[in-house]
Amino acid sequence: MTMETPADPEARPASSGQVSYEIFDQALWNRFATADSVEGFLASWLALMCRNMQAVQSAVVVLGDPDTGPFTPVAHWPDERSVGSRLMSVAEQGLGKRQPVMAPAEAGQDIALPLLVDDQLYGVVALTVGKEGTAPGEAIRHLRWGAGWIEVLLRRDQGRSFEKLQARTATALDMLATVLEQRRFEGAANALVTELAQSLHCDPVSLGFVRRGSARVRAMSAAAAFGQRMSLVRDIRAAMNEAIDQKAVVLYPAPEDWDYRVSQAHGELVAAHKADHVLTVPIQHDGEIIGALTLEKSGGEGFSDDTVGLVDAIATVVGPVLEEKRRNDRWILVKAVEAAGHQLVRLLGPRHFGRKLATVIFLVLAWVFATTTTTFTVTAPAELQGEIQRTIVAPFNGYLAEETVQAGALVEDGQVMARLDNRDLALEKLRLTTTRGQRRAEYDQALAARERAEANIIETQIQQIDSQIALVDEQIARTEIRAPFAGVVVSGDLSQSIGATVERGQELFKIAPLDGYRVVMEVDETDLAQIGIGQEGQLRVASLPDLPLGYVVTRVTPISDQREGRNFFRVDARLLDSDPRLRPSMEGVARTAIGERLLIEVWTRPLVDWAKMAYWRWKP
Repeated sequence: MTMETPADPEARPASSGQVSYEIFDQALWNRFATADSVEGFLASWLALMCRNMQAVQSAVVVLGDPDTGPFTPVAHWPDERSVGSRLMSVAEQGLGKRQPVMAPAEAGQDIALPLLVDDQLYGVVALTVGKEGTAPGEAIRHLRWGAGWIEVLLRRDQGRSFEKLQARTATALDMLATVLEQRRFEGAANALVTELAQSLHCDPVSLGFVRRGSARVRAMSAAAAFGQRMSLVRDIRAAMNEAIDQKAVVLYPAPEDWDYRVSQAHGELVAAHKADHVLTVPIQHDGEIIGALTLEKSGGEGFSDDTVGLVDAIATVVGPVLEEKRRNDRWILVKAVEAAGHQLVRLLGPRHFGRKLATVIFLVLAWVFATTTTTFTVTAPAELQGEIQRTIVAPFNGYLAEETVQAGALVEDGQVMARLDNRDLALEKLRLTTTRGQRRAEYDQALAARERAEANIIETQIQQIDSQIALVDEQIARTEIRAPFAGVVVSGDLSQSIGATVERGQELFKIAPLDGYRVVMEVDETDLAQIGIGQEGQLRVASLPDLPLGYVVTRVTPISDQREGRNFFRVDARLLDSDPRLRPSMEGVARTAIGERLLIEVWTRPLVDWAKMAYWRWKP
């Protein structure tokens, strides 16, 4: 719009044929106050701003989404042709720098002021001022004051958008509540389409879900006639497939400002069933299109942008819930087959490298466990004992005079180990010897006197005394406690008993030979059934852990023993190997070889046995 500038516009009469500036300004203010669109509001605002400054040659307002854009011109002054590329370049600089920009022009100065609201960039206003017009600083000040109106516009527009969003969200949540009230999928689907048909004044509203690559109508408002309207169902399926294939909302007839959509099936639905408007909104779940909502409406009033947004919001909120109900209502066999197929697709399809790697590892482990065998062994605590163990006891009552060995000492065959006090025996022998001499003298006198009977009696007494002397000599000899064979003293320490009395049969020492050992194992009751006579194994004692000693099981005792919370049975074995460093009572661990079994069977045997007992305990 171009205008002549009179010398005194206010003094010019209205009858002169020219419109006064007062009337023009009043018209701008009226347009500014009654603007019903953002473009009209900004056009009036920009004209008023240019009218309040001198020598403004051209101006433009650029707006877009906060910070992200894209930013496009929405208002020009005096018209779009007057805004050149130079002014648009200055506007772009203001957007990039987010601060005022001034650049010299051929006929004046180019000025750009970014429009910032809450530190968010909404756009820029740029204008060209002549050389004799308003100073650049004054122009920026005017623009800053005027930018408050744009901020009011933006905040008002945001408030309206928020109110619409809030109302849309509330409606969507109400629809969600309607769906959640129903336990089964069919009831939820019918409730949704019925509620949509009533609230949006549509007839019918159809809900479909994708099955085998094509939409299938699962619910329709006015369901009583559902089964008798097969041609309608077929056309609705075609419309749903048309929207699902394009993955976009399809509205027929489409407004002029809508993006292009293929809507042939929607047009056929309108023509065949005399509906004036059809809207189809795809339903998404987990990034995939799972179905669609199709709404038909008769009459001149179609589907507004707000209605389309509302239906889209409802489909977004309600769709996943309906899909979950549909899946839950299927047969368990169908669920299992689908889950297996889904996992198979993930396994054989692209991506999911971790799943593929885990599957390969699992198959390798399964093959290893199914084919790999190992020697199954029963482990048990064991003790090394002498194969023959002799107990040395006191031969008669007496007193201990001397000890020469203690437990752990090596002794030779016949070596003196201890001595008993023999002084009483020596005195007894002396007495008997003296008595014998007396009887011998009496015997000689009887023979000299030819008293044959007396001599025979005395001879018998002498023989009796000789027997007593022989007995005392034997007792004196037995006062020396000697080793019956070469070996090691297993037990016996008499160092604190010198001079003490000993009784006949009292244990003094235990001796075991060094050339023969047996292994005594404490086998747990859970493993006893695996042990048999003749089985071989290896023993390692704690003092010689690097020395493996072979053995053969010779006896399994049927009597159990308890110790430290364990119930075990004694198993004897003959040691096959020998070593001079071995000593009786050495302890270690024995492993008896049972046989070759699968590795997985060996590893899981305790768990399987426990499970069997648990099952038996709780079996009804």
